[in-house]
Amino acid sequence: MPTTESMTTDQIWQAVATERATLADLLCSLSESDWDHQSLCESWRIRDVVAHVILSANPALGSILFGLLRSRGNLHAMIRDTAIRHAAKTPPAQLLTELRATTHLRSTALGTTPADRLMDLLVHGQDIAIPLGITREIPILAARLALDRIRTAGTFDIRTTLSTHRLTATDTPWTAGTGRPVEAPIAALLLFVTGRV
Repeated sequence: MPTTESMTTDQIWQAVATERATLADLLCSLSESDWDHQSLCESWRIRDVVAHVILSANPALGSILFGLLRSRGNLHAMIRDTAIRHAAKTPPAQLLTELRATTHLRSTALGTTPADRLMDLLVHGQDIAIPLGITREIPILAARLALDRIRTAGTFDIRTTLSTHRLTATDTPWTAGTGRPVEAPIAALLLFVTGRV
């Protein structure tokens, strides 16, 4: 079902800035040991997720190409390894400073869109918050946009998910797929589709 509301590109970037700023605020309250806590991302600590968010905010083509060579063309390995390397050499206070410096950046990697940046922040914010027992709200309109972008891009094996599940949001007009019904708030559906729950 198409959404009844959409976001302009400027509104998406404003939402990205809000997510970055509020994530930095959340990180300010963490202890040193919290930064080394396991995130929801397999083999990534909280600090590794933060490093990824920082690096993806201002992607440099040269760094991406070098990373791909280093990881033998495996994009996912490149993303994981560059984040872990950056986190390993950067103390939490510096990671926090770097994250705050990205707040208003409006850059995307080749082949991605502002909606990808927003989706990435929404999900990674939960990768950090949930394991630490912190509640972090996902705005409804942003979650819908993120789910629509995943459907369009075909990421997270969405076609398989939608062929076996009929997803229906309980807090906004949004439904997709066939098969076993799954009804939940739109934010929970985003976490389901991205493999977080």
